[in-house]
Amino acid sequence: MVGERIVERLPENWRWVVTTRAAVALALLVALLSVATGILRIDQQAADFGPFAAHVPIIVQNAVGFTGALTGFLMLASALALRRRLRSGWWATFLLLPLTAIQGLLQASPYSLPLVALSVCALPVLLLSRRQFDRSLALTTTQLAAGGALVGVQAYGTFGSYALREQFDGIDHLLDAFYFTLITSSTVGYGDIGPETEVAMLFTMSVVVLGVASFGIAIGSLVGPAIQARLSKTLGIMTDSELDLLDDHILVLGYGDLTEPIVNELHDADRQFLVITRDQEAASALSDRDIRVLTANPSDEEPLRRARIENAQAVLVATDDDAQDAMAVLTARELRPDVRIVTAATDRQNTRKLERAGADDVISLAELGGHLLVQSALGTDESPLVSQLLETD
Repeated sequence: MVGERIVERLPENWRWVVTTRAAVALALLVALLSVATGILRIDQQAADFGPFAAHVPIIVQNAVGFTGALTGFLMLASALALRRRLRSGWWATFLLLPLTAIQGLLQASPYSLPLVALSVCALPVLLLSRRQFDRSLALTTTQLAAGGALVGVQAYGTFGSYALREQFDGIDHLLDAFYFTLITSSTVGYGDIGPETEVAMLFTMSVVVLGVASFGIAIGSLVGPAIQARLSKTLGIMTDSELDLLDDHILVLGYGDLTEPIVNELHDADRQFLVITRDQEAASALSDRDIRVLTANPSDEEPLRRARIENAQAVLVATDDDAQDAMAVLTARELRPDVRIVTAATDRQNTRKLERAGADDVISLAELGGHLLVQSALGTDESPLVSQLLETD
């Protein structure tokens, strides 16, 4: 009986929530373990643990530490992509998990055992939740240009300096060329590799100019969205990344005098909810109170899709305009036929209209208020709920 009650109280999509969050959590743990074991393994001179210790080449032992840390940072990025339900994040994690397990084995250290075990255990969970990560990665033109410019400049500098290696002091193979390009384009310039001819000097200057430009574009593409997110919060606008985190939430469509008590009740109960209103002043005021708000028309389909109505637990509609409420209810019902929609009618004649629009429950404020007033005056209603509603501070 207790188990059945617990299951009944769980949201309908609890299996989706468990598998998805488990996949994200395991990916984060693998990322942290990979970074930690990679750092611990950097100063270890020889492999001395496990059946593979005697068979690990020296060059692999020297490189597996920093490569493990690098893989950990890549796994961290893929875990963040998983949190946004990106398909690219799922594929990246699926490819990186075997790599982290292999690196853990090659590290031949007792500290690597949890990394290997967790990487292996995370793969089945990731495969079970594959269908949940169905969002495509939408890159802006600036981000694509930044990535292309950064990769292109590194390739230009690496292959160009390797082709001119006879005119440089210290470039003997391709790794030296890449090292020279990286420290030159990033303006670090240790000075251990330098040009010896005029052609090499001109080439080095071109790498410096193009490298600074590519790094500038890349930083701008990363910092720009962060600044935009900050401005969006100030203006009461949620970003797409914030909206992607909504799950099993309550949508409050529209905002007015009747909506304020609803928002306060949900906020005090610490429930996850989102208010959609086209009132810019109300949106800014709600944002200042750390209440999630999306500035848009609640009767349009696009804002409701962005607000992830497909995963909403319920929809509340209660403003001072029954006509606008009916449009919002109609749109929500078309997008999500199975969601529970509750609304309030300021005019009791509009009750049936709101029901025909798709509301499950329509509360007539006039009838409710009249009933409470009569029962209170006659003293015949001793319901604790009514007493609480009529209680004044």
